[in-house]
Amino acid sequence: MLRPWKITLGRIDPARSTPLYLQIAHAIVHEIERGRLAAETFLPSSRQLADILGVNRKTVVLAYEDLIAQGWLESRGTRGTVVAREMAGLRRPEQPPVPQAGPVRPDYFVHQPPARPLAMPSGGGIKINEGSPDGRLFSTDVLARALRSAVLRGTRDNGLLYRDPRGSPRLREEIATMLRGERGLNVEAENICITRGSQNAIFLAAQALLSPGDTVIVEELTYEPAVAAFTALGARVVGVPLTEHGIDTRAVEAACRAHRVRAIFLTPHHQFPTTIALRPEGRLRLLELARQFRFAVIEDDYDHEFHFETQPLLPMASYALDRVIYVGSLSKLLLPALRVGYVAAPASVIDAIAHGVSLTDGMGNSLIEEAVVELISDGELRRHARRATQIYAERRLAFADLLRSELGGHVDFRVPDGGLAFWLRFPDGHLLDRIEANAAMHKLTLAPSASFIARPGAERGLRIGFGSFTPPEAQAAVEALARAGGLGR
Repeated sequence: MLRPWKITLGRIDPARSTPLYLQIAHAIVHEIERGRLAAETFLPSSRQLADILGVNRKTVVLAYEDLIAQGWLESRGTRGTVVAREMAGLRRPEQPPVPQAGPVRPDYFVHQPPARPLAMPSGGGIKINEGSPDGRLFSTDVLARALRSAVLRGTRDNGLLYRDPRGSPRLREEIATMLRGERGLNVEAENICITRGSQNAIFLAAQALLSPGDTVIVEELTYEPAVAAFTALGARVVGVPLTEHGIDTRAVEAACRAHRVRAIFLTPHHQFPTTIALRPEGRLRLLELARQFRFAVIEDDYDHEFHFETQPLLPMASYALDRVIYVGSLSKLLLPALRVGYVAAPASVIDAIAHGVSLTDGMGNSLIEEAVVELISDGELRRHARRATQIYAERRLAFADLLRSELGGHVDFRVPDGGLAFWLRFPDGHLLDRIEANAAMHKLTLAPSASFIARPGAERGLRIGFGSFTPPEAQAAVEALARAGGLGR
């Protein structure tokens, strides 16, 4: 049996966040892997090692017990603790010392994401979003009651286990009923899959459709996270021009003749980011092209609930569900943090999407989905929608007045018929450059104009959300925007 005169371990630092006993355990494992502590080698007693390292004896006892439980060490009773005999012959290639501080870097290959920033909340200052709702408008008491009801129902019905990756059957039925009655879709529960918000729905739909090398058509100004999802799946993204009435269908046909198009991604209700609605004749022409060239239409109807003027057009999926994968969300109507989206499509497509859910998420969030069912069945969702729409309608007009008073004739915009954002166009591109260059100086955060562009030469602009601002907050935001452009007082 080997008994070392003295054991030398890597630096043990009480200032590190890792507990001392784990630092000692890791250091001993490292010495075993390097071959410096051979099988059946006796380690110092816990008291001796504590004296060597200058730590409490109980800390060393914890480290030894942990390594014995894992099989690295063996206890020989009163004779002491040794390196386990199973470690005989274990000798890994010499490696650089384990870093004791600083970030840990993987020692294996990882696909690096594209150079796009994560959408993280801003710190201080003013955050101008791209059309988010005001989560403060929804009653937390109402939400708490719904969550409590969902927990009690789940406990009573044994519904808190793993379940269908397509989502809560009750919620799927409620959404199908809503889509039939309010949006004209010929759907049943089997045509619905619940997702973690609309972005998750877009990715799952694309995953079911696309293979590496396939082509996806998008509008030249579009929703960048969707483009990133398509690209991550290996698709080629082709941007086509917009007209004053929506996507240029002639350009779509030309792209279909030039490429093997698998899908087209659209936001026809309130085009993202410009807010214009695609005219009926354009919708019908796109569906003709979809049938001719056999591609799917991914229709993202992200804010159908908020319309302030005329009756909104029916979704494209209402008259062509065989060609359209319809993506919607309750997150904007309720709370973004709830992450409740959905896909409506033929049942076979829903099965494929549910398979994607089973691989990445398993089953979604039963409690949240059942709480949403409670909000729908109790009428709370409808009541909140009416109240919120009235508030947003007032904020929309007030925000337009602010833009006129603070930015005057320096920007062009139209008051949107629906949705929660304005699209600002800049006759003088230098003004837009100044705003983007000086935004941080004025503690202002906003989506850069380049993030909307999917085709070189597309018009630059800013999408400015108004729904989440109270009147004083809106005033501060627009004034900061003007100051960033050198126009403020």
